[in-house]
Amino acid sequence: MSIQYNQEQKIYALHTRNSTYQLQVGKFGHLLHLYYGSRLTDPTEYLLTYQDRGFSGNPYEADRDRTYSLDCLPQEYPTDGTGDYRTCCMTVKNGDGTYSCDLRFKGHKIRKGKYGIPGLPAVYAGEEEGDTLEIYLEDEANKLEVTLYYGVLEERDVITRCARVSNGGNEAITVERALSACLDFLYGDYDLHSFFGRHEMERNLQRRPLHHGIQSFGSKRGTSSHQYNPFLILSDRKTTEDFGECYGMCLVYSGGFKAEAELDQYGQTRLVMGLQDDLFSYELGPGEEFYTPEAVMSFSEKGLSRLSHNYHDTFRSHLCRGKYKNAPRPILINNWEATYFNFTGEKIYEIARQASELGAEMFVLDDGWFGKRNSDLEGLGDWTVNEKKLGEPLSGLVKKINGLGMKFGIWMEPEMVNEESDLYREHPGWALAIPGRKPVRARYQLVLDLSRKEVADHIFDKICQVLDSANIEYLKWDFNRSISDVYSASSGASGQGAVLYRYMLGLYDVLERLFQRYPDLLIEGCSGGGGRFDAGMLYYTPQIWCSDNTDAIDRIRIQEGTSYAYPISAVGSHVSASPNHQTGRETSIETRGVVSMAGNFGYELDLGRITEEEKEAVKSQIADFRKHWNVIHNGDYYRLTSSLEDLETAAWEFVSKDQSEALVHVVSLHAHGNEPSRYIRLKGLEEEGKYLLEGTGKAYRGKTLMKAGLPLPLDLGQYQSWQISLKRL
Repeated sequence: MSIQYNQEQKIYALHTRNSTYQLQVGKFGHLLHLYYGSRLTDPTEYLLTYQDRGFSGNPYEADRDRTYSLDCLPQEYPTDGTGDYRTCCMTVKNGDGTYSCDLRFKGHKIRKGKYGIPGLPAVYAGEEEGDTLEIYLEDEANKLEVTLYYGVLEERDVITRCARVSNGGNEAITVERALSACLDFLYGDYDLHSFFGRHEMERNLQRRPLHHGIQSFGSKRGTSSHQYNPFLILSDRKTTEDFGECYGMCLVYSGGFKAEAELDQYGQTRLVMGLQDDLFSYELGPGEEFYTPEAVMSFSEKGLSRLSHNYHDTFRSHLCRGKYKNAPRPILINNWEATYFNFTGEKIYEIARQASELGAEMFVLDDGWFGKRNSDLEGLGDWTVNEKKLGEPLSGLVKKINGLGMKFGIWMEPEMVNEESDLYREHPGWALAIPGRKPVRARYQLVLDLSRKEVADHIFDKICQVLDSANIEYLKWDFNRSISDVYSASSGASGQGAVLYRYMLGLYDVLERLFQRYPDLLIEGCSGGGGRFDAGMLYYTPQIWCSDNTDAIDRIRIQEGTSYAYPISAVGSHVSASPNHQTGRETSIETRGVVSMAGNFGYELDLGRITEEEKEAVKSQIADFRKHWNVIHNGDYYRLTSSLEDLETAAWEFVSKDQSEALVHVVSLHAHGNEPSRYIRLKGLEEEGKYLLEGTGKAYRGKTLMKAGLPLPLDLGQYQSWQISLKRL
């Protein structure tokens, strides 16, 4: 059992393979945090120090003991109203209008197997893979009950957390803040790593030293967003890819979120993450409850690479589900950048035919196949096939494409509606909009209110009608705006603060029903590219379109930032046209192929417009990706360069779990006259194993390649790429 309880000292110890997490019930019933770091066997309660500190008050029970203050002590789930003035996990408005919540320990339960969360995605693990600790807390005054859940995946070096909040009293109370996890550190100089961006340039790494005060980021957009990702890293100042201590925290949620890091007056650090509390208030009547999303935590004492591997392995094996959890995904061709809205059935078939001749395995029909959808001004919500545009029923087109030996997939944006649509004319009240105010439009569309069951049911039924009409094996689920005008006609005045949370429950309900009904369907998540690239969506969609920006050079930086938390198997990445449609940059098809191989490989261009030489390159790329699929998707991923440090070269590496195979990709970002020689050092190889460099006839020991490195080709010009495959002899 990975969870131990010392009844005499009231200390809980949660052990993974390489880490230990300790907490203790304090003498007045508060739940105190003791330690999280490298694996230990000794209790660490001696780390807590007690001192009379000015303007740091004391619980009433402390009487004349002025050394016990929650304003100074590390805690597991701090709340407002207890004399702790740091950022907290919970704020409660009581029935009498007061703000106060004082949670005290009531009991615990330890059991085998990992807990689940009703209605929300979560990491899963059986009795042989995970354990659960439940700790019960209660506020004696208002009878608010909070259950803290801790899940331990020992072999993955991961600990998960969430909370159940229930009203055991006789009056309604309102929860105005309910985060998922808190980590308190008694000392240390830390850097905060966060991932910022924008549409078409998501998840750029930012590393900044913590300073006194609160550093905060999150999303108020109703989605996890392009702008900030619900993942962070806290590291020692000197931590690198391969050395030093670091902590990760990732929220398994696709809606608005908040993350805060506070360096307090005594040099202590507090890290919290959970639901965005702007526009949030959840009224709990007597006997009612709700759950916070799950936070996934991990610790590494061997640098950022090991931390990433912990998350990659966990998300691949314990978050993604379904037929394609471990199976190779079809290499696809998507028509969007080839045609946009301007296509016919004949044009679609011709793109598919050309792709099939080059080795593509699936055709995906993107936006424009339904209703009166010939631009982004109209048609969303009317999920009926435009047979006039296609020239035949959808089933006929699908049969033709299946006849080429290809699978068929389709694009939908089920959560949206255009005002110029039959659905909106019939049900204008189904869209989120504030009465008496004109709604904010984005891409000429409004958001359907999935917090309402009848709306979610309608969406589910329409999707099923499309999927049942033909042999459709893939669904691209898009979401092309942020949420505003938050008002639901089905919620009273006191329920409007819970609409965004209930919206996510409605979305997850539809996705779960689809998963149960179509277990072999591959769903790819998308939100204008990477606007909802998060662990919550991975539970339902094992791959997510990484970015609407398909430029190979920009994608290097986007995919590097993505790799800190999310596995390569989750990344949708395609070869597109050159010049690129987003940046106008020209890159060779070889470089576009190398960059796109760091994900679920595919194409998004008109193959009829490329040269015969490029067509041969496509054939070669498809064969190459199939050959290396296992090491790319299931191996360990290493960042050999950093966009924060190396402006000349980008390099990354895949190594199989048994260290028998490695694949290295390099792209030159700049070229100069009289270019100096450049080198890369490999990682993850068996030191004494001898590796053959494919195509060279040369073999070197792993230690040599990792310590001495490899010289890059001298003729590697700007935006040119290099691939080297290694096999252990």
